[in-house]
Amino acid sequence: MREAGRIVAIAHEEMRRAIKPGVSTKALDTIALTVLRDHAAEPCFLGYAPGNHPPFPATITASINNELVHGIPSETRTLNEGDIIGLDIACIHKGFVGDAAFTHPVGEVSRSARRLMDATKAALNAAIQASVLGNRISDVAKATAKSAARSGYSVAREYTGHGVGRAMHEEPQVPNWWHSKKSQVQWQDYDLQVGMTYAIEPMLIAGRSDLVELDDGWTVVTKDGSLTAHFEHTVAITEVGPLILTLQ
Repeated sequence: MREAGRIVAIAHEEMRRAIKPGVSTKALDTIALTVLRDHAAEPCFLGYAPGNHPPFPATITASINNELVHGIPSETRTLNEGDIIGLDIACIHKGFVGDAAFTHPVGEVSRSARRLMDATKAALNAAIQASVLGNRISDVAKATAKSAARSGYSVAREYTGHGVGRAMHEEPQVPNWWHSKKSQVQWQDYDLQVGMTYAIEPMLIAGRSDLVELDDGWTVVTKDGSLTAHFEHTVAITEVGPLILTLQ
């Protein structure tokens, strides 16, 4: 998993270097696929079709501004100065998965956009720091929500992090908030144990948390058009603390 995560990190770095006004999201997708193939890895997203979704047609998801997740790369979708873009990629290498996402500025961005990205990154770091023995999944979720609330942002409630291992989506679910006893949403809680591996992926929203899925069957946007940001790392629980697997 560490090697799969390293390949994902290399793909992210190559895409980050290419981000500038005028670049198409399809060009970023091509960069990512090339990195994966050069390292004997295969994309997890390409052809992925859970539930009623159509097969996903790309290696990465590329979500711009008010697109929360699952944006589909396109030759005709180009970046503009001041955009922010969330890039998510997962690969499988020698039977194991790495998964990570980062939101990047395109050129000079507004102070509010920069603040949102910083807050989302801080929420991810808070959740990673909570990923220690003696805690539970609920502690990780609460750390994310508390960090987001401290910065004044909503979290995406419908989408969660997840276990990662030999498959891209495994147990446990790792939410960005935790339900009350009266909530209709009830996730299973788990004690954190040595060897557990999961992806933590805070998704913060500058406005209301209401979301809409577009007609393409994948792209999720904020209903009020507000900015979103998305950061994700795959981590492992160890005796000495969390180990981030998706770093170079």
